[in-house]
Amino acid sequence: MEQRDVLVVLFDGLQSLDVTGPVEVFAGANQGVPGAYRIRTASLDGGPVRTSSGLTLTPDRALAGTEPPHTLLVPGGDGTRHPDPRLIDWLRTHAPRARRKVSVCSGALLLAEAGLLDGRRATTHWALCDELAERYPAVRVVPEPIYVRDGDLTTSAGVTAGIDLALALVEEDLGRSLALTIARHLVVFLRRPGNQTQFSAQLSAQTAERRPLRDVQQWITENPAADLSVDALAARAGLSPRHFARAFRDEVGMTPGRYVDRVRLEAARRRLEDTVDGIEQVSRHCGYGTPEAMRRAFIKALGAAPAEYRRRFQPARPAL
Repeated sequence: MEQRDVLVVLFDGLQSLDVTGPVEVFAGANQGVPGAYRIRTASLDGGPVRTSSGLTLTPDRALAGTEPPHTLLVPGGDGTRHPDPRLIDWLRTHAPRARRKVSVCSGALLLAEAGLLDGRRATTHWALCDELAERYPAVRVVPEPIYVRDGDLTTSAGVTAGIDLALALVEEDLGRSLALTIARHLVVFLRRPGNQTQFSAQLSAQTAERRPLRDVQQWITENPAADLSVDALAARAGLSPRHFARAFRDEVGMTPGRYVDRVRLEAARRRLEDTVDGIEQVSRHCGYGTPEAMRRAFIKALGAAPAEYRRRFQPARPAL
């Protein structure tokens, strides 16, 4: 069996969970398949680094002279905002020699600074996607997925998405059964699909400044099955449809229609996770009208039909 070297790059200001989450997954794989992964950590000079939360991590060695790994993992954290130029130089020179390049959260900024994301599809933490796109226009930023694969390079969203990504890599390397065992041990799902959205409709949108628009946002959330057309929402806000649509987009950051779509999708996701309502009942309650309309929305946004989504994410219910 091939042993896969996993090298985790350490630097001051990294997010500790971006390191420990994936490392625990790979270490769990070694419990099931001894020696499957050789996990190493390295900093520029081989000295300890201080994480953004104040923890101190001691690496195994210095980056200089490190053999090209099978999997190179670059974490995120505050330290990615003003990185040591020597780290960028090392990534630019040595990362291409790794068979698999992986970043967690804002680690994508380091890969982009080194030119490794040029012409590639990539994601990062939802709050940094605009910055990634603006600073590095050659990167094809995909803002919503939990993780994005483009050939030998995979980038993931914030913090816990690194665990999802590591589980997906273990499943690819060693099979679903082992990955499921690790997920159960860590008490996490196996596995959120990579194209599942990172955030809720409310988190992904701004809160409007003007009271009538804020009230409309709240109304949409509380009444996903109501008439949520622009005309109906404009009337509720006391504005003309044209004025309402323009003001909503300016203050919320997306069109009313897109916001409504996200709210309905989130409402349906939660209902599938938290209730035993049938698919038809959920579709009506959440404003889709028909199961087929909800199915198309789920496949487009999440890559899974409602029934499959429920199977993956509804918690098991205790036997009576």
